[in-house]
Amino acid sequence: MTPPAELPRLRDRIEPGVHVLFVGINPGIRSALTGHHFAGYSNRFWKLLFDSRLVPEPITYVDDDRLPEWGFGITNLIARATPGIDSLRPAEYVGGLVILRRKIRRYTPAIVALVGVSLFRAIFAKRGPIRLGWQQELFDGARVFVLPNPSGRNANFSYAEMLGAFRRLKRAIDSSQPR
Repeated sequence: MTPPAELPRLRDRIEPGVHVLFVGINPGIRSALTGHHFAGYSNRFWKLLFDSRLVPEPITYVDDDRLPEWGFGITNLIARATPGIDSLRPAEYVGGLVILRRKIRRYTPAIVALVGVSLFRAIFAKRGPIRLGWQQELFDGARVFVLPNPSGRNANFSYAEMLGAFRRLKRAIDSSQPR
């Protein structure tokens, strides 16, 4: 799919009271064209949300505006849509981090769920193996949880491994909620 010269910006789905903020690196072309997060044909984000019981019913990318119903929000580090991350410029990471920090300070989520190991590496300047799940780092006061990138192009993790990480996030959320 050849992107048009100027793609529409993808709107964040974040509201006050967000408990978990999902953060992607940047939107894909289909997400920009549809106006919805994780809209790629082979993206498994929405299936993983349901299969892990993070959401109580099956949803798809067209339901991304419903995430706040369950205490979730969604945004990206970099707003510009691209077919992949290879064309992102270093300055976009720097500028995106400034904007993301503002969002985290404004909405104060308890957990920032970074969707992709590459995203964690970019934000925290880490090299080497990164384990999925909780990280020692805090992100402006929020705990950091790393999830695998659910893109169908991600051959680093099987669906079962991805689902395991999303289920660990569900358990972490359940154990952090007041009873």
